Amino acid sequence: MARHLITSALPYINGIKHLGNMVGSMLPADVYARYLRQRGHDVLYICATDEHGTPAELAAKERGLPVAEFCAQAHDAQKAVYDGFELAFDYFGRSSSAQNAEITQHFARKLNENGFIEERAIRQVYSPADGRFLPDRYVEGTCPHCGYDKARGDQCENCTRVLDPTDLIDPRSAISGSTDLEVRETKHLFLLQSKLQPEVEAWIDQAGGEWPQLASSIARKWLTEGLHDRAITRDLDWGVPVPADTWPELAADGKVFYVWFDAPVEYIAATKEWADAAPAGEVRDWKSWWYEADDTVRYTEFMAKDNVPFHTVMFPATELGVREPWKKVDYVKAFNWLTYYGGKFSTSQKRGVFTDAALDVLPADYWRYFLIANAPESDDSSFTWEHFTATVNKDLADTLGNFVNRVLSFSKKRFGDEVPAGGEPGEAETRLGVETARLLAEYEEQMEALQFRKAAAALRALWSAGNSYLEEKSPWLEIKTDKDAAALTLRTAMNLIHLYAVVSEPFIPATARAMRDAFTLADDSAAWVSPQEAAALTAVSAGVPFTVPPVLFAKITDEDLEGFRVRFGS
Repeated sequence: MARHLITSALPYINGIKHLGNMVGSMLPADVYARYLRQRGHDVLYICATDEHGTPAELAAKERGLPVAEFCAQAHDAQKAVYDGFELAFDYFGRSSSAQNAEITQHFARKLNENGFIEERAIRQVYSPADGRFLPDRYVEGTCPHCGYDKARGDQCENCTRVLDPTDLIDPRSAISGSTDLEVRETKHLFLLQSKLQPEVEAWIDQAGGEWPQLASSIARKWLTEGLHDRAITRDLDWGVPVPADTWPELAADGKVFYVWFDAPVEYIAATKEWADAAPAGEVRDWKSWWYEADDTVRYTEFMAKDNVPFHTVMFPATELGVREPWKKVDYVKAFNWLTYYGGKFSTSQKRGVFTDAALDVLPADYWRYFLIANAPESDDSSFTWEHFTATVNKDLADTLGNFVNRVLSFSKKRFGDEVPAGGEPGEAETRLGVETARLLAEYEEQMEALQFRKAAAALRALWSAGNSYLEEKSPWLEIKTDKDAAALTLRTAMNLIHLYAVVSEPFIPATARAMRDAFTLADDSAAWVSPQEAAALTAVSAGVPFTVPPVLFAKITDEDLEGFRVRFGS
């Protein structure tokens, strides 16, 4: 079995993420990691909070907290939400770790040794009142295009125009509010991406052939436009320091690396964090996943389309430039955006569903299934409460939940607390087995191809096959004339429930556990279902004790729907 390294775009530290962030990176990565583990592969799923950069400092300032304390609290808050969604990371680290500083500085030194970093003087806004140069986001003022009076020096949030700090009318420091600003000369480090472009192009020609069109087209668009040398240092208090042994003057000035230089390195660093956090007596070899690992590890990244350039062009350029055999991505699963009724999610306008509020409303499996079944793979997709309600009620409550409840409840009422014996399988059971094996193969094929909407459709078809069988056999009628025939039907349906428990686990892990736990099997170690087992449907034999679980999925009522619209906007 292969070794699979899986990463998802690092969630930024500044605030709880919305459903679009969840479906665009972490959730599909978790579904895929769970599936691969069940199929027997060696899987390492790594993620972390992205903690450096201007927004983290500004958010800490607004909260009146030291930035390190703010980031620690925000990391814990985000991790609690991801635990609530049952994201089964092997490790969830922090880009502010010592390991990330160590490896980021190593990469910078190697790039410098190889001639891919250059020190350049640039002109930048300086605030005498603050005694420091101000990064673009630390300069605020009035947008010259739309008149918005809280525009930042990099972009106007109101009209989205890209800006330079010197474009702003009445610019002021975001730290002190001082309008006494000057433009002075300062030095920064630049990554010479222009020199690395031919190597990046050759690598994408080799590695990008199997990427989905969304990822490959974005990467090639950047290459067509040409890679530009990019400043990789900033004037901030919080970040990975420029090493004094290589750049003593810049280190003395307090320069730190730009967040987009150190954040991708955190994938490697978080793996080292995972190794360093190993329990006593356990040895974890982090380097075997990242260093000289091309022939032994398949590396899959999950991200939304706005993150694609950094992971397919900028970071590979860095890895190529260090002239060391660091693992580069094999497959980039890129997603379009999930919108809220066609518009943006907005914290400030209280518009849309954020992940902590989602868990406050309904259990995680409702969200996990809906988001993956409607993942924005081929185009942007829109979340609406009406669509969510229809999906939950039809697929989860009716197709799966009702099937489980009526099979187990009816069998308990008519045959007691053990799986009934009944007669031998007949033509209907044979047809059901063939169809179940076919649909399971379709589900596996789509999961292997990372086609999540199609995988969800195959899973839903598996659930529907059970309902069709039940309607065909109608055990509530069979029992009036042939008790053994009704017992056979119910036993077969119970085997479907157990099969659903196993193969639904990547999508709805809590519900899968509830379905498994309904049966008291002497050995229920089945990780997956073989084609032969799917066709036979005999994993749960007669005489096995069972219980009827609580309702798996409650239907969303019209009253609930209206309450959601009012609370979250529509």
